[in-house]
Amino acid sequence: MNQTGPRGRRALQRVFDAAADGYDQAAVLQQEINRRLLERLELIRLQPERILDLGAATGDGSLLLLKRYRKARVIALDLSVAMLRHARRRGRWHRPLPSVCADAAALPLADGSVDLVYSSAMLHWCGETEAVLAEAQRVLRPGGLLMFSTWGPDTLRELRESWRAVDDRDHVNHFIDMHDIGDALVRAAFADPVMDMEHLTLTYDSVGGLVRDLRAMGGSHVLGRRRTGLLGRDGRRRLEAAYEAYRQEDGRLPATWEVVYGHAWATDRLVQERDDSGAVSVALEDFRRGLRRGR
Repeated sequence: MNQTGPRGRRALQRVFDAAADGYDQAAVLQQEINRRLLERLELIRLQPERILDLGAATGDGSLLLLKRYRKARVIALDLSVAMLRHARRRGRWHRPLPSVCADAAALPLADGSVDLVYSSAMLHWCGETEAVLAEAQRVLRPGGLLMFSTWGPDTLRELRESWRAVDDRDHVNHFIDMHDIGDALVRAAFADPVMDMEHLTLTYDSVGGLVRDLRAMGGSHVLGRRRTGLLGRDGRRRLEAAYEAYRQEDGRLPATWEVVYGHAWATDRLVQERDDSGAVSVALEDFRRGLRRGR
């Protein structure tokens, strides 16, 4: 996971280190998305030997992968050391779960060393989405699969709109449209990308319940912005009053999540970029890898 530079990366790391101990209790939605993503894998003929769980957090998805692919080696990778401590406990003495603390935009894995890159609810934390996709392409063998989920632009729209009654700053992250992710997959030389989405809604008694859950799973952190102090009593009152406009007939407050799912196949094509003049450029390291693979 990379948040626009070393400083942002360290800030994000601190957030998830702090959230690790209470993450599983709050991350009910993330756990459900892991299960739905695994259901999609059941529709694909694939028997991977090596799997990378990219952005593994506490390892809920890693455990599901271990159960689904009993002969495969699963590697849990995350930016947070504290999250990975929990993930390692998912393994067993006869089948440990290796863990790697690293940035998704700079994977410490060899070229073509993985058959499946699985990433659930992580990509939206990456300030350099294209770099992460390029790394996934690099570590996958040709014909390997990238399977992922992330949040779309409608996520937390009620909270985002309600914050506008308080001030004009960003309090909720902006999420990438699935069509833009599909385009990025093509630019990263992935083949046959498939994208779809669904809206899921969690409900709460109060705005405070939603905010507590977001904090517990690191979701209150806004990329690219430092905290400027605590929200005062008047700010909380205006936020709560604005959110009341969304209260449902059953008395609950909704929080919408747009869940984007995608998968695509790794290729042995070189990643190319075309400028406005029509000239095509290829990164030198990609060209050298292509020579080693005999492209």
